[in-house]
Amino acid sequence: QVPLVESGGGLVQPGGSLRLSCAASGFSFSLYDMTWYRQAPGKERELVARIDSIVGTTNYEDSVKGRFTISRDIAKNTVYLEMNSLKPEDTAVYYCNAKSRIGPQNYWGQGTQVTVSS
Repeated sequence: QVPLVESGGGLVQPGGSLRLSCAASGFSFSLYDMTWYRQAPGKERELVARIDSIVGTTNYEDSVKGRFTISRDIAKNTVYLEMNSLKPEDTAVYYCNAKSRIGPQNYWGQGTQVTVSS
């Protein structure tokens, strides 16, 4: 059983929108901080957005503030990344991460490709 499965990536024109989903299974979703990372070709993986497990506080990488929104549905064990006003520099593989608040567990999804191009 794969703990995290991302979906929703694809090809979109500049200025367009996408919503990524990360479905979690096999662990207590509510006890994990959930984070979206991305990695562009030739670059290091970077944090895009995080939502904490306790009160749902969010934080974002500076370049996506005001354009991206992270949210979670605890009942569905799913975290989302709503991406608006997409730019070519947002092109990357986007990864979902779940890090336990109470133990060493740290899960990664397989990644989903987002390509922003005209």
